[in-house]
Order: sequence, then C-alpha cells, then structure tokens
Amino acid sequence: MNSKKIELDAASIRILQELQRDARQTVQQIAERVGLSSTPCWKRIKDMEAAGVIRGYSALVDRQRVGLDLMVVVETNLSQHTEELVRQFERAVAATPQIVRCLSTTGQADYILTVLVPGIAEYEQFLHGQLFKLPGVTHVRSSIVLKEIKAEVRLPVDAHRATATDRPATTRKVRGKAR
Repeated sequence: MNSKKIELDAASIRILQELQRDARQTVQQIAERVGLSSTPCWKRIKDMEAAGVIRGYSALVDRQRVGLDLMVVVETNLSQHTEELVRQFERAVAATPQIVRCLSTTGQADYILTVLVPGIAEYEQFLHGQLFKLPGVTHVRSSIVLKEIKAEVRLPVDAHRATATDRPATTRKVRGKAR
C-alpha cells in the first residue's frame, strides 16, 4: 500500500466530504455543494481516484439486518514473526470473509481482528474450524462486543487541513503536479 501523502486543497477536501456523506450524488450535485462547475469537479474526482485518495465506492450494509448479530474483537499472537509466516497469516486473514478488519499492532497482541458471525455457536465453529488453524496462531483472546457505540466509516477530512498554499478552486495539486 502506498502511504505517500497527497496534497489537497480546500475544494478537493470539500469534494471528499460530500462523497463520504453520499457517494450516490451526481457530479453536478457535488459541484453545486462545493462551489465548482461540473467539469473541474469531475476532474478533481478522477485525479483523486487515480492518485489512490479515493479507493472505491460501496454501500453501507446494516450487519444485523443481514444476520451478522455477533461481533467479536479478537487479539491474536503468532508463534514467530518471520517474513514468510507473517505473509501466510495475512494472506489467510484476507481470504477469510468473517474477518472484516485486521490490524497489526504493538502491545500484547500481534494482531487485532474484528469478526462478524450470526451468533455464538457460529463463532465457536469459526474459532475451532478456521481461526485456530490460521498459520502461526498460538494465542487467541476473544472479546464479545455487547454494544457498538460508534462505527464511523467517514474519515475526518476537514477543510482546515488543506494546505496553506491553496490555489483557486480550478487548480490543485495531485501527485505533486498542479492541475
């Protein structure tokens, strides 16, 4: 994953805020909300997609309405930290649909996983049938989520974070080039 920071001006940040609020808006609707005409707005969106700032679009699904009532936070440790074992573990995690998030962490756990399943019986089956069998797993500590207080998918991009050298609304920097 490329973690190079992309310089965004205030108009591009407003576009991101609008897309995160409702990605089903037309370019015309977004342009009106951010104070641009359609063509420059469309170009900014395409530039941000090409630069990897916008990675994709998706629908937000209510997990409980589709029968995924149980959320479990799982702390996992590996037996070794060799490059090959870590790669195998991470590939296996990526291929496991019940694991919806995986974080490599410092502290007591090597990884923190978020697992979604219909219920406790399915989690027990998942635990013994898949999780314990992931490459290198030596320790698993499960915490059942009682209530989800906040599950925000919008990133806190703010106009105040735009660069001090903001350009007029028709130009901006993406990948170091003025557009």
